[in-house]
Amino acid sequence: MASGFSDIFEDIRLSARSLIEYGEGLFNPTIRLGVTGLSRAGKTVFITALVHGLLRGGRFPVFESLATGRIAGGRLEPQPDDAVPRFAYENHVRTLIDERRWPNSTVDISELRLVIDYQRASGAERKLTLDIVDYPGEWLLDLPLLNKSYAQWSAESLALSRQGPRKKLAAAFHTHLATLKPLEHEDEQATLTAARLFTDYLRACRDEQFAMSLLPPGRFLMPGNLAGSPALTFAPLDLPQDASAPDGSLWAMMQRRYEAYKDIVVRPFFRDHFARLDRQIVLVDALAAFNAGPEALRDLEGALAGILDCFNIGRSTIFSTLFRPRIDRILFAATKADHLHRSNHDRLEAILRRMVDRAASRAHFAGAQTDVVALAAVRATREAMVTQGRETLPSIIGTPMKGEISGGETFDGETEAATFPGDLPANPDALFTEGGSFQGLSAWGHDEADFRFLKFRPPLVQRIDGEPPSLPHIRLDRALQFLIGDKLQ
Repeated sequence: MASGFSDIFEDIRLSARSLIEYGEGLFNPTIRLGVTGLSRAGKTVFITALVHGLLRGGRFPVFESLATGRIAGGRLEPQPDDAVPRFAYENHVRTLIDERRWPNSTVDISELRLVIDYQRASGAERKLTLDIVDYPGEWLLDLPLLNKSYAQWSAESLALSRQGPRKKLAAAFHTHLATLKPLEHEDEQATLTAARLFTDYLRACRDEQFAMSLLPPGRFLMPGNLAGSPALTFAPLDLPQDASAPDGSLWAMMQRRYEAYKDIVVRPFFRDHFARLDRQIVLVDALAAFNAGPEALRDLEGALAGILDCFNIGRSTIFSTLFRPRIDRILFAATKADHLHRSNHDRLEAILRRMVDRAASRAHFAGAQTDVVALAAVRATREAMVTQGRETLPSIIGTPMKGEISGGETFDGETEAATFPGDLPANPDALFTEGGSFQGLSAWGHDEADFRFLKFRPPLVQRIDGEPPSLPHIRLDRALQFLIGDKLQ
């Protein structure tokens, strides 16, 4: 009963705040854009490039309101949420342009407010406030925990840990797990060891060699100021069937801490941030999953389905806005498209579209618009045709990161190199079973172990009169048109 009253109270709070924000939006329209993605998908680079393009201008032919000159300009203003760190846009621009380094990955939530002055198609002068909310995708994958008991989460987590490459990565945790007795008295030291080994296993899964995506609880990998707290000190247990946790048992302690994790970490994130979003972009590093092989791609497919299930999707109407805001546009973006020749961009989009097809269909029927795009928010390469023997190959040229290796050559981080990254399958459907599961690259005759992509440094660009120049991109304008173009008519 207590949980039911708590849920009703949360609904009332969300509805009241939605009503206030809706009234304010009648006079000063605001879009809260959520930007998320799984580890190393390029969230920080995407936001930096988006804001930079709207502040400094750039070549955005598909972004209609900017291309036709109806956007007069943009400016940054103080963000509305005093408890949320500001997205460090200026620092990230300097890192990209002056140091030619990619900014550090997102490890916490941050926010930035951008006000866009524009002219409506009717000629009226208006302004649109864009609140950009940057948060780790791992936090998003925690939301399903709100509807799962500790026993359910334990069973699912352990089953997953015993599949494919995860089984080897979880070996140390499994060894310790076998010593734990759920029905016996709680043991703090055994719990600390279990939490540490379980976290080590999750961290190993995230390594680029394996590139796994389903890794809840997300805060185990980025604990922040909760590091070492009981709310982050639990692990799954092999639980007996048709039993309940005895008072004072190890099971009861793990269960209590799991519920504390939901109360302290997951519910506040949903209430204060996620439930207030209007639009969402989910960035996906599909190429990293290709590098890691079929298990990583199957894992990514499951993560994407889980992500879409998290959204309170549906068309945003006056009624839904008053009583519960709904995300009415979701864009899935395959990042790092500049690591492929443009002849493969449509194929990359098709593969990602196929991955989210079933979940996206549910979103469409609920009234939400979804789309898929292959993009590079900051383009690090250019294209060329390179002759090797009797073949002329569609290649890319850029500066590989220091330490990258290709064909036995180790790059110094300063010298440009041309590389043929390979071709994605012309028929992505061949990679999937009838049920929609990924079969692996071998399904179209490709050697899994040879499918690799280099990492490149940001492009060399020159400041103009001391000001940062526009940044090269691939389809960032298309993403902008889908996410906010309709609000600038």
